[in-house]
Amino acid sequence: MDWGTELWDQFEVLERHTQWGLDLLDRYVKFVKERTEVEQAYAKQLRSLVKKYLPKRPAKDDPESKFSQQQSFVQILQEVNDFAGQRELVAENLSVRVCLELAKYSQEMKHERKMHFQEGRRAQQQLESGFKQLENSKRKFERDCREAEKAAQTAERLDQDINATKADVEKAKQQAHLRSHMAEESKNEYAAQLQRFNRDQAHFYFSQMPQIFDKLQDMDERRATHLGAGYGLLSEAELQVVPIIAKCLEGMKVAADAVDAKNDSQVLIELHKSGFARPGDVEFEDFSQPMNRVPSDSSLGTPSDGRPELRGPGRSRAKRWPFSKKNKTVVTEDFSHLPPEQQRKRLQQQLEERSRELQKEVDQREALKKMKDVYEKTPQMGDPASLEPRITETLNNIERLKLEVQKYEAWLAEAESRVLSNRGDSLGRHTRPPDPPASAPPDSSNSNSRSQDNKESSEEPLSEEGQDAPIYTEFDEDFEEEPASPIGHCVAIYHFEGSSEGTISMAEGEDLSLMEEDKGDGWTRVRRKQGGEGYVPTSYLRVTLN
Repeated sequence: MDWGTELWDQFEVLERHTQWGLDLLDRYVKFVKERTEVEQAYAKQLRSLVKKYLPKRPAKDDPESKFSQQQSFVQILQEVNDFAGQRELVAENLSVRVCLELAKYSQEMKHERKMHFQEGRRAQQQLESGFKQLENSKRKFERDCREAEKAAQTAERLDQDINATKADVEKAKQQAHLRSHMAEESKNEYAAQLQRFNRDQAHFYFSQMPQIFDKLQDMDERRATHLGAGYGLLSEAELQVVPIIAKCLEGMKVAADAVDAKNDSQVLIELHKSGFARPGDVEFEDFSQPMNRVPSDSSLGTPSDGRPELRGPGRSRAKRWPFSKKNKTVVTEDFSHLPPEQQRKRLQQQLEERSRELQKEVDQREALKKMKDVYEKTPQMGDPASLEPRITETLNNIERLKLEVQKYEAWLAEAESRVLSNRGDSLGRHTRPPDPPASAPPDSSNSNSRSQDNKESSEEPLSEEGQDAPIYTEFDEDFEEEPASPIGHCVAIYHFEGSSEGTISMAEGEDLSLMEEDKGDGWTRVRRKQGGEGYVPTSYLRVTLN
């Protein structure tokens, strides 16, 4: 069934229907355009949201970036940013493949429809013109017939009139004959015009207009098919990004599962572990016999020269940590403003950075030397003298970096000795605790009266009691009776020279037995295969527990 056969007389209906189809196409294009604007606004808001909550500082300068919670949150933000990119991709695909293509196709359809209807109207105008010519010839034939009949009646009346002259009769007969001849010609013209009109009308209704209607039908069906494909592009644009969006969602799930509370606790320890020795017990000061009281080196408020410090109502004693207020620190190049453990880590970091820079400069020097040799052997490739400034600059950088490496190595060795000293001091205090006083217990108010300065505590010498007795006396006795079983093994990442009491030396790459885990002070107890047991820095080891 086609329009040319079934709708041969519905020209206006087809005109309205094809116009409605093009209007629907334009409405869909407008809908998709507004949809792309929604997607673009959504993606823009998501990106703004991500930018708002992303860390402002670089990861290497942000201590919080070391926590798995923060890393997972940043990963989620990155996945949301990637999700926003997929929404932008959807908007771009819809804009290009739907809006632009369908809008262009709509213009082509409008032009084609206009041509078909112009052709149909021309055919209608031609048929109407033929019909008018037919009506004109018909009226002329009718008029000529009446005139011929009237002329014949006039000639017959004069012929019967006895008073009419012969000349009048002849003239009337000639006029009647002329009118009759004109009527016969009009009849023939009318018959020919009628035959021509019927032929044109048959061609119009059975051939010309059906062809135009069939063309309109084909155009409308192509438009509908193209519009249906455009409907499919709406879902296809979404399906194309579904795998990537699924990966984004999977990445968010992985980020959620990556939160490690235990590891974050360990990271907090590594970030803020000071390495200071724990403060010793506050000694009892007997004020009942002020004249016979002997000043103690470890007593609070006792000056270093041994003279008692006079205390009065207006003199207050500094509070011990954690009750002391932190003063504003001045940042120094050797990081001495930091606690010992943090100072050691920062110095180690700076030393590694300087070493990398030094190696880079050395490699650059070697490359420049090779390039200079090539230029000397092949002058057309370049002038060797042009490389001299760069070689000189590289040599100066190497010398500067070597001095800095030596400087940081010296500071690092000093910081490690401070950490070891604090370690030994802490163990010495806790392996042999002081005896309680024989007299009355100390006043509770004295518990906050000792000032503990970080730098002084790390540099003050061990007490006589800690110097006289070995630090690991009790441990050594246990080892002699029954050697403890290793709880794991570890590999030395760096060389370490154990020069302080309680430590042990190890070579880079050496396999060791793990005897005791790090207790939070940065030191781990290990045993060497050839014998010997002691403490080494935890950061120098790669540990594997049994």
